[in-house]
Amino acid sequence: MSQAHEYVKAHFDQFKSQLFDLLRIPSISTSVDHAGDVQRAAQWLADDLERIGLHPVEIIPTAGHPIVYGEWMGAGLDAKTILIYGHYDVQPALKSDGWINEPFEPEERDGHIYARGSSDDKGQIFTHMKAVESIRANGAKAPVNLKFLIEGEEEIGSTHLADFVAANRDKLQADVCVISDSGMPNSEQPSILYALRGLITMDVEVFGSATDLHSGTYGGSVHNPVQALAEIIAQLHKPDGSVAVPGFYDDVLPLSDEERTELQKTGMSESLWRQTTGAPKQWGEPGFAIHERTGARPTLEINGMAGGYFEPGFKTVLPAKAWAKISCRLVANQDPEVISRLVQNYIMNISPATIRTTVEISEGTRAAFVDIRTPEMQAAIQAFEKGWGKKPVFMREGGSIPVVSDFQSELNAPVILMGFGLNDDGAHGPNEHFMVEMFRKGINTAIYFYEAIGA
Repeated sequence: MSQAHEYVKAHFDQFKSQLFDLLRIPSISTSVDHAGDVQRAAQWLADDLERIGLHPVEIIPTAGHPIVYGEWMGAGLDAKTILIYGHYDVQPALKSDGWINEPFEPEERDGHIYARGSSDDKGQIFTHMKAVESIRANGAKAPVNLKFLIEGEEEIGSTHLADFVAANRDKLQADVCVISDSGMPNSEQPSILYALRGLITMDVEVFGSATDLHSGTYGGSVHNPVQALAEIIAQLHKPDGSVAVPGFYDDVLPLSDEERTELQKTGMSESLWRQTTGAPKQWGEPGFAIHERTGARPTLEINGMAGGYFEPGFKTVLPAKAWAKISCRLVANQDPEVISRLVQNYIMNISPATIRTTVEISEGTRAAFVDIRTPEMQAAIQAFEKGWGKKPVFMREGGSIPVVSDFQSELNAPVILMGFGLNDDGAHGPNEHFMVEMFRKGINTAIYFYEAIGA
């Protein structure tokens, strides 16, 4: 066992205690009331990066929440450079949401650390910080140059990160980018993500009369906007669950037989799907397994709809307006602008003349696809094999990490999605947790990865 791994073994309890301190900071980026806590978390991370020997370390302001940047370039000009990305902001959490403990008072129970941000993403980015500390202990040199980019706006769409990356290409230049902000199906079988879906969002508003109307006087002569919106939404999917928008699937790359076989290794079973979702029966595109529908196929989802009166009691009104929020998860080769335009045009075409419809589109994010044949990916495979004692399998993920495509396009560097969480860690939900053994294995695996890249 190397000096770095010995250091992990000797200081692991201290690492946990430090992580608890970080988790106690309610760095909720969506809340104005917690802006000071977001700043406090950024300062905490900057202080720890300085303590473990990175220099310079900066807290870089943006129009929103700050970015924490630190580097150690002591391996020399000829050495490889790794850029490590993570985020320190978290989702809102209240004990009344269903938490056993206070969400910002971390507790260790049954081998898991329970706290908001424990897995998404404070625990995972902290894994890399402790790996670097272990390598650099007692002034030792790392085999690679290291850069950390830790943002405070991931949970609100990384609002200012793309502009920062584009404006700081030279500062962020690296041979490989590493992101640990994802999960594995179980703790025994390591896995590596090689594909993430992109995302577009839009607001649909339907207007009828100029004001709310008495349903007894005008009902039957005015097209109710809530009803009209429901009619529009009902036409967005075909009866088999596929998306009805013409051209929606035109650019989707088909799954090869080899890829489907690899993905099957980590596919969710019907029984686990029922247990996890609580839904009575599967729904979605025919001809695709659950894990293919959620990772390799694009979707169109209704995230919310509202209109009219829904408070206690009753109000016999014809509402003047109804609205819905719609999102699409995209896969590799789909252009967010093209899909946005297709969905927008389809909604406008099926909207009846009896109402007025508007569709406002937000900026989209491209899907990310990682080449699994690169030397950097082979280094990741070796690292996981040493850290877990088992070769990793490859997975697709249904979610989105916008910075992946930013790194690929702006820095022209390979990206390794080296997640150390578990899919059932409860990210964004009550009782979010991070397995202690995953924290330990993650630190050691990160060390193996830096060594493999350095070699």
